[in-house]
Amino acid sequence: MGANRVREDDESKDDVLPNLFKYVPTSVAEADNHKLGTRRWIWIGLFAAEIWFGFYWILSQPLRLNQVFRHTFRDRLLLTRYEEKLPRVDVFVCTANPVIEPPAMVINTVLSVMAYDYPPEKLSVYLSDDGGSDLTFYALLEASHFCKYWIPFCKKFQVEPRSPVAYFSTTSSNSKHNSSSFNSEEWSAMKILYEKMENRIETATKLGKVPDEMRARHKGFSEWDSVSSPRDHQTILQILIDSRTPDAVDMEEISKLPTLVYMAREKRPQHHHNFKAGAMNSLIRVSSKISNGSIILNVDCDMYSNNSVSVRDALCFFMDEEKGHEIAYVQFPQNFDNISKNDLYGGSLRVIAEDFPGQDGNGGPLYIGSGCLHRRETLLGKENSKASKRGQWETNDILSKLVLTESIAELEDSVKDLANCIYEENTQWGNEMGLKYGCPVEDVLTGLTIQCRGWKSVYLNPERQGFLGVAPNTLGDTLVQHKRWSEGDFQIFLSKYNPFLYGHKKISLGLQMGYCVYCLWAPNSLPTLYYLVIPPLCLLKGIPLFPKITSPWFLPFAYLIISTYTYSLAEFLFFGGTLQGWWNEQRIWMFKRTTSYLFAIIDSISKLLGLSKSAFVITSKVAEEDVSERYEKEIMEFGTSSPIFTTIIATLALINLFSLVGGLKRVFIDMKLETTEQPLLIQVVQCGFVVLINLPVYQGLFRKDKGRIPPFVSLKSVTLAISICILLSSLY
Repeated sequence: MGANRVREDDESKDDVLPNLFKYVPTSVAEADNHKLGTRRWIWIGLFAAEIWFGFYWILSQPLRLNQVFRHTFRDRLLLTRYEEKLPRVDVFVCTANPVIEPPAMVINTVLSVMAYDYPPEKLSVYLSDDGGSDLTFYALLEASHFCKYWIPFCKKFQVEPRSPVAYFSTTSSNSKHNSSSFNSEEWSAMKILYEKMENRIETATKLGKVPDEMRARHKGFSEWDSVSSPRDHQTILQILIDSRTPDAVDMEEISKLPTLVYMAREKRPQHHHNFKAGAMNSLIRVSSKISNGSIILNVDCDMYSNNSVSVRDALCFFMDEEKGHEIAYVQFPQNFDNISKNDLYGGSLRVIAEDFPGQDGNGGPLYIGSGCLHRRETLLGKENSKASKRGQWETNDILSKLVLTESIAELEDSVKDLANCIYEENTQWGNEMGLKYGCPVEDVLTGLTIQCRGWKSVYLNPERQGFLGVAPNTLGDTLVQHKRWSEGDFQIFLSKYNPFLYGHKKISLGLQMGYCVYCLWAPNSLPTLYYLVIPPLCLLKGIPLFPKITSPWFLPFAYLIISTYTYSLAEFLFFGGTLQGWWNEQRIWMFKRTTSYLFAIIDSISKLLGLSKSAFVITSKVAEEDVSERYEKEIMEFGTSSPIFTTIIATLALINLFSLVGGLKRVFIDMKLETTEQPLLIQVVQCGFVVLINLPVYQGLFRKDKGRIPPFVSLKSVTLAISICILLSSLY
């Protein structure tokens, strides 16, 4: 239809040409045929993009049609299972770099899980330090002393949250507490005690050196005498608190303390350490000889516990007498406590809150690497069977009673070999046992294989959030994080673990489709890029691609646009978002699709062809003061972004700006048609929408602060945008 209209316009122009040209039409006809052929390919591209978006929409529908929202009844659990029959729980906290994951932040997470409302003699906390830093060990040693005061304080006054820094930053001595016995003097004394510990840790971190008196006080620091670098050292394992010993009590000598263990697994340059998956697998083996908890909770070092009864909530599902034997893991959502008012970078991961109830209704949510409680045997490769229905919790204390005869030093030495580099050689670790290796999203892949062995999972999002972490507060960190996620998910789709192939007849079709929603994040970059480049350039050239407003064919386009964005906005507001937050999410999704997802495709294909290897990039958990101030004011941070990411974003924004200016001139100045008869109007609206959503980018080109787009990137983007407009316009 668009071709016929353009043909008629061309013919009308021919009427005003001199007669000389009317009698030699061959070259004109050839030019018209060339234009029609070019436009035909443009329409084919648009049609292919719409087919892809339609297919992706179909994949997402099972997540909307069968949603499950769960609630627990902890009191009923205590009626059927007495305290002494609760299973042992091992908590794994993972850190990898003391610079971007400060030790003070790490020990706040450790203290929050040590203070769980759970029998302390059945709770063990393990810190895996893949950075092999004596500063992190020093911080944990300080925490092992402070917890003797902090844990009884939390339980006495029913403190929430139980991360000291989070608690003291949100409460005051005059705040209301759940306990009527609250004493402001005790509150102040505890805050002073914490601040002194925090100052000692931060001072040591800034100096890069552990105080000599502390180094001389604990034998564990001698382990670093033979450490040559964070990537070349022996296994370092220290049991700082052993709950089975008489001295593992709080300062009031009333309550026991949980077991606390520090581990830095062996690393050698010639051995691949398999990133976080390797650390988790080492923890699984080491903990099996120390505490052997039947339940394993793993949290990232920045994801502190915000709810002291999270473990008991999860046990309501594991210990359910009807269906508990089917549950492999209970996944809590990832929530963050540093999100700006309108979620500038889309860091709230609201998509998880929207999708996971639907996954739960189709067999269970993904395992997303943090805030997840696992049944230990599922991580060891066991398949689900009815034989595991009874008696699964009664044998978990046997091993811990046997090893009680060993001293702490003997126990430490006996389990170090389990964290050595060569232990996994010629074994099934990383394949059939433990977390999977060879994928940037080892958590998602591991969860998929567990579900394909007959297990189910549960998504639990209680009224009080279970865990709170630190979201990226710069554009660069956000894009890098999503590049890793989308690359790993796409690699799963291209591998033998493709959900449709590997999950065939093992998990439901709805769950297979749910996995593919994430596995196919990356390919969304191609049709998105097409829409952001081709229609604007056609607008600049005056080539109509869509029907006029007065055409009946305009109605499907109008319906699709209005319904899509109305539903998206309504869903966003339903889950607690704001109008400005929704607008920010539209922007960040466009940025991710045109940068993170694009490079995820490129790197995945390179890895498939053997041209590159997987990498694990850790996003920073700290920010400079000026960066934090701009984030709080919701000013987008471009200065720390990858130049290539920023160049792509700025170039696309400028292409649409140039096209909009040229299109408006063509529509409202050069052409004589009424507005409703303009065939370019939809392209003007689309281009205008993209320009509006990119306003922070245009501001970043002219800002003077450190968060602006660097001048060399601005110059490069302007040059590229102008070159592309001239080059592609000349082809039509």
